[in-house]
Amino acid sequence: MSQENLKDPVFIEEQTHLSETFDKLKNLGKKLASDIQKTQAEAAETKQAMSEELAVNFASYADAMETYADFSAMNRIIDSYNIAQDANTENLKKVNILLKQPYFAKISLQFKPGEAPKDLYIGNVGISDENYRRLVVDWRSPVAEVYYNQNNGQTSYEANGRTISVDLKLRRQFDLAFNTLNAYFDTTVAIQDSLLIASLSKQRTSQMQAITATIQKEQNEVVRHEDVPALLVNGIAGSGKTSVLLQRIAYLFYQHRRDLAPENVFLITPNPVFQRYIDNVLPDLGERNPEIITWDAFFSGLLPKNRQGERTSAPLELLWRIDEVVKACSFEARDYKDITFDGECLFTSSQIKKIADKFSNIPASPHLVTLIREELLKRMESRIKQKSKTEKVHNELSALNLDEQLRLFRETVEPQTEEEFCSLSLTYLQDKYDEVFRIIEQDEWLRIDRIGMRILGVENLESTAWIFLKMALTGMGNPYAQYVMIDEVQDYTADQLAVLARYFRRANFMLLGDKNQAIKPNTASFDEIREVFTRLCGSIEECHLMTSYRSSPEITSLFASLLTREEQLHISSIQREQIAPVFLECINEEGQLAALASEIKKAREEEGLTAVIVPWKSQAKKLEALLGKDAPLMISSGSTLPEQGVALITLGLAKGLEFDHVIIPDASEATFPCEDVSRNRLYTTISRATRRITLISKGTITPLLHTKQE
Repeated sequence: MSQENLKDPVFIEEQTHLSETFDKLKNLGKKLASDIQKTQAEAAETKQAMSEELAVNFASYADAMETYADFSAMNRIIDSYNIAQDANTENLKKVNILLKQPYFAKISLQFKPGEAPKDLYIGNVGISDENYRRLVVDWRSPVAEVYYNQNNGQTSYEANGRTISVDLKLRRQFDLAFNTLNAYFDTTVAIQDSLLIASLSKQRTSQMQAITATIQKEQNEVVRHEDVPALLVNGIAGSGKTSVLLQRIAYLFYQHRRDLAPENVFLITPNPVFQRYIDNVLPDLGERNPEIITWDAFFSGLLPKNRQGERTSAPLELLWRIDEVVKACSFEARDYKDITFDGECLFTSSQIKKIADKFSNIPASPHLVTLIREELLKRMESRIKQKSKTEKVHNELSALNLDEQLRLFRETVEPQTEEEFCSLSLTYLQDKYDEVFRIIEQDEWLRIDRIGMRILGVENLESTAWIFLKMALTGMGNPYAQYVMIDEVQDYTADQLAVLARYFRRANFMLLGDKNQAIKPNTASFDEIREVFTRLCGSIEECHLMTSYRSSPEITSLFASLLTREEQLHISSIQREQIAPVFLECINEEGQLAALASEIKKAREEEGLTAVIVPWKSQAKKLEALLGKDAPLMISSGSTLPEQGVALITLGLAKGLEFDHVIIPDASEATFPCEDVSRNRLYTTISRATRRITLISKGTITPLLHTKQE
């Protein structure tokens, strides 16, 4: 503790409270760990004793009922142990999170005039001591909202459907770690937040960090937004869109902790590098990660084998037309195809047609397809049941080697009776014909291509139209997803977004993007995004994030210069001033390469991570070859970002990431001509930098930046 802090009674008081809280957490952690061990031992002992005492008797109906009652009593006792164990394990996890940083803020609230204010300490998770006294309040709890709203004086918050009015007497933030207080700040306005500035000034890491302690008012509005069918968040580069998205997921898990499972929340990310970049944020907040997938992985999973690799797009008008024509559609004989496996035809198209004819009063629809599918599954189960009784299959079973037996049955088998042979043969056949069951369940017996070409009058069907039609005809989709988050929404085409909206038809969507970061041609405009989600979800609401927390004022000014005058007026940076952008114009390619090699050499001696960002993979490979042994580490889709040094990365993989220093190896008009997509690519590249930006060019810098050169 410094001499200055020793003279500060507030600092001494807060350090004392921190030390006491830390000790309470340590003691609570020890007790919980002890209770977990004790409960585990008691449960095992009780289970053993009850098993020995339990008399299994089914001699009569009364005896059987008594046996079932004993089993039920035993299960209730075991359940009580499990409930206690789960609660203790969850609380121990919270303690371990809080020991690193017990809390980050304090609010003093006066609930009634004349009453003494109540102090509440806010942390990444909430916890009470063994006497149920609240030690730390969860940042997601209703009362914590007054901290994020940042309005001292009379304010209010919502809890259990009621509005609770309070007088916020104090809003204090802390810079602390473990049981050591470094500083405190009494603040009222976000833009002057000392803690925020200190947080943003920290060295970046290879993985994204949670922003729980520094969520700003405009960000908090997104995090705590009421549930709506679709929420579109339009934010400038560095405004914290992805951080807000992750905090929103953590908030939803807290608000719906009794009925929202991680497997019912989907996060669609731009690429695997970005996926690894955000991987630790939610676990650090005590939450499991949701289902995280890329568009490519999702899309490939919906396409049949003969369409893998296709990336054709369909106009929205065609998708809307599909919804209309399907209403009057009926299946024809040639709309079905044979189901074959290993040279054996199990169902002919005519047999499938006969099944469909049984339901001739039902039009082509998900209901009809479900009925046909269920009948096919029923017949397939019946067929393999009959096969399981044949000598041929019994011989196949007997011929299985040791590895195959262990894979199928998890043990070696030696059937002795006919009944054992039939039972094991059935398991064997279910595995053997697993692909057939998949074909039936995924409705691959329908000729989606042929149906589409027939009812739409087209010669071929684009990939997204094929999926959209299959969803309309079969009901394919995920009806269990409750929330779907799409990051970098401006990089999707309108038909891709329509596929996502229809596939996750019962989910609430959160869409985050920046129209100025649309780096691919023909992607959806924000008007098209609104059209898709209004049509398929019912409505869409919007929030805007216009403050850059990532880049220095100099870098923010540089990428903002690429926007319209009106957009520039609304953009600001909260970072401290850093280093002015560096422009290096070279006479020829040799000079350009020498300048790049020199900048890379200097960057290797700097702290932090420098990225050499190029628009295309071919350009990255060319630079790698030209630089030879001096080439930076090439980042691929399977890579994890290093903590420091220099990396060579394409713009597509750099989306959503940030770097201390960005080098653009060719910022000439040849790479960034005066057109919208190039402008967006340059804006996105520059905005990856937090502290320094270096632009090198062969000849003059692109005219897009002429007005910004020093």
